[in-house]
Amino acid sequence: MEIIDNSIVEPIEIRMIRPSNFPVRYKLPLNSPELTNLKSSIKEHGLLQPIVIRPLDHGFEIVAGHRRFTACKSMRWRFIPSKIRDLSDKQAYEIQLTENIQRKSMDPIEEAEAYQKYVNEYGWGGISDLGQKIGKSEEYVSHRMQLLKLPEDVREKLVCSNLSVSQALELTSVDSSLKSEFVDEIVNNKLTVKQIRVMKKKIKSESDLYKPIPNKNSKSLNLIKKTNLSLKITLSRIDDLIEDAHGINPKQRVEMIKFLMGLRLKTHSMIDETIHFKKKHLQ
Repeated sequence: MEIIDNSIVEPIEIRMIRPSNFPVRYKLPLNSPELTNLKSSIKEHGLLQPIVIRPLDHGFEIVAGHRRFTACKSMRWRFIPSKIRDLSDKQAYEIQLTENIQRKSMDPIEEAEAYQKYVNEYGWGGISDLGQKIGKSEEYVSHRMQLLKLPEDVREKLVCSNLSVSQALELTSVDSSLKSEFVDEIVNNKLTVKQIRVMKKKIKSESDLYKPIPNKNSKSLNLIKKTNLSLKITLSRIDDLIEDAHGINPKQRVEMIKFLMGLRLKTHSMIDETIHFKKKHLQ
């Protein structure tokens, strides 16, 4: 159903306004850099855009503009310019989401959690319904929600922009015991999505890496898994270097490729030794 904008804009006393019961973003501490910068901007230029609120029993609830509201409240404003709209819980949530997406103000995990709440926790509609409301494709929404499958340490790297969304999505299909090893390699060596996929394919080809680990030798087997993964990663990187070597000076190309191929054979031999060690000592 289309939302008709019959809003009223006027100053509202701050004490009459409360935060939303359905927030789509995390609450920031008052001393956070984002709020500090926002307060400085408001002091210099004023509040350029009113917050959006809706009337409820005994006052109003914020629909959009939580950080603007917090900044103005911390500066002891008595009134704040407000756009008042009559909205349902679902409509208010959709407006919050749409505004934050347009502003690109949410990190990928905030965004994913907001989608998860809409679809699963609040039950307001499916992925397709949500995508239509916020102007995103069903695939976009689905991929964002997939990020919630990642462990906390990987999510933190994504939030801190040490990992891109595309890189993180590749990790969702990686065995949980290997995710940390993968993410360290990706971050430290700035691997592309193509390189990550090649790495995954090579590791997947050895099926015993994904077999259940018996409790008896679990620590030793985990160590062997990590060793094997490290060697496979090295092999993948050598293959990339061999490809790059085809573009160097012809006089040096032959020797360089010969050298790298030698390293590749040695790495293959080490992988074979690792598999042999596992079969002989840990099974």
